[in-house]
Amino acid sequence: MSFTMHFLGTGSAASLALGSASAVLERDERAILLLDCGPSTPDRYGAAYERLPSAIFLTHAHLDHIGGLETFFYQATFMQAQIKLYAPVTLVAMLHARLAEFPGLAEGGKNFWDAFQLIPVSNSFFHDGLVFSVFPVRHHAPNTAFGLALAGQFVYSGDTRPVPEVFAHFGAGNETLFHDCALNANPSHTGIDDLEREYSHALRQRMYLYHQHDQDDADEIAKRGWRVLAPGARIALGA
Repeated sequence: MSFTMHFLGTGSAASLALGSASAVLERDERAILLLDCGPSTPDRYGAAYERLPSAIFLTHAHLDHIGGLETFFYQATFMQAQIKLYAPVTLVAMLHARLAEFPGLAEGGKNFWDAFQLIPVSNSFFHDGLVFSVFPVRHHAPNTAFGLALAGQFVYSGDTRPVPEVFAHFGAGNETLFHDCALNANPSHTGIDDLEREYSHALRQRMYLYHQHDQDDADEIAKRGWRVLAPGARIALGA
């Protein structure tokens, strides 16, 4: 059994070239879980896999991480398919307000959620025979953003300020660590100076960074010795 994390996009909300931050967990070269779904994600997912995703996990309800769900709604509706959608339970009302209150089809007859099997989750959930852990992070407001971990394989921050104690806990094995990191910090996102100050050397050695504003910022972070992800990157995880 082998796992790979395939990054479809690695940019912030303002980055068109880097694409919406989104990744696909692959198991034995088979896509099993899409992490987040921004506006550019459906096109990039379709180009990579030529089909709809079977399942999606959402880290939070900002549109650069959920805006592509409307596209998948149309595609799944007309293909008569359904996509599993794992969402932290505190996000469900926000997701409904942002995505599902306005009728999706001019012809009517379909609710937004008809295209998705909505599965609210809290601390953990089962998928594809695996147990995933869900944990809160620090982004914008309490209990509105979450990360994801698979023991022995990866920890994925989603959008966050530094959470070193969380990464030390869920990354206590030899997990590969994926962390939101911009060149400059702001009240909702980690900056490179934050990362270098807050995280231990042992954790930093296992980190890959994503969610930059543009390629210039990504290049500046890389010059400081960090592994910065590019769109299309595939990172092999543990066995």
